[in-house]
Amino acid sequence: MSRFYNLFKSEKPIIGMIHLPPLPDYPDSPGLDAIIKSALLDLKILAGLGIDGALIENEYDRPHRVKASPETIEAMTAVTKAVVEKSERCIIGVEILLNDTKASLDVAKAAGANFIRTDYFVDPMSRPEYGEFDIDPKGLIEYRRSIGAQDILILADIQVKYASMLITRSIEDSARLANFHHADAIVISGDATGDAPVIHDLDEAKKGSDVPVIIGSGLDAKNANKLLKHCDGAIVGTALMKDKTVNHENVETLLTALGRR
Repeated sequence: MSRFYNLFKSEKPIIGMIHLPPLPDYPDSPGLDAIIKSALLDLKILAGLGIDGALIENEYDRPHRVKASPETIEAMTAVTKAVVEKSERCIIGVEILLNDTKASLDVAKAAGANFIRTDYFVDPMSRPEYGEFDIDPKGLIEYRRSIGAQDILILADIQVKYASMLITRSIEDSARLANFHHADAIVISGDATGDAPVIHDLDEAKKGSDVPVIIGSGLDAKNANKLLKHCDGAIVGTALMKDKTVNHENVETLLTALGRR
């Protein structure tokens, strides 16, 4: 059995998003206490309705930074630790945007989280506002070992939304490369937040991977059963939210569509 399924006991786990308000080193931040309160309210709904996992992201730190500041790492650790301490069965992960994977690992280890997500793992990619991203999967795996965090899973996007590939490579080849570099699951997204991936991309990723392939965007109550036939789980944000926070009715609607309510 894969490390992913050793962690997530469901056949096709659903991981909800906890999008944090701006952290304290951003001008519009409501302060750390309010951020923790918001995160715990989201967790209460997700865990209470039986969502398998929750991924904490500093979504509203705008503009995102390529590398996290010490203040961001400190705040993310505090929030994640508070969520982990309150979570009984919901598996908690963390991602520091935009692409500070080592900082995400540091936070996960310090806070007791079980996984991280990284948008950029094996594919050379760029975005106009950020330039070319550093790609070093071997270095990330070595860093994970060096801090004694081998038990923290890496959920790795391939050919992620919003960025442009700098080389020509098929989805199958990207999946094979991510698999080779020890990703614990491979994440496939649509072209933008809330957009579902193309089924062909899910199928191609599974051809190239021995580890689970999960959806990273766009799954909702209407398409969930169809899409999950082609993959091994999903990270769900937009479909579970209203006014930037997790919404009880939306979570219940998705789980009902999946026959889990």
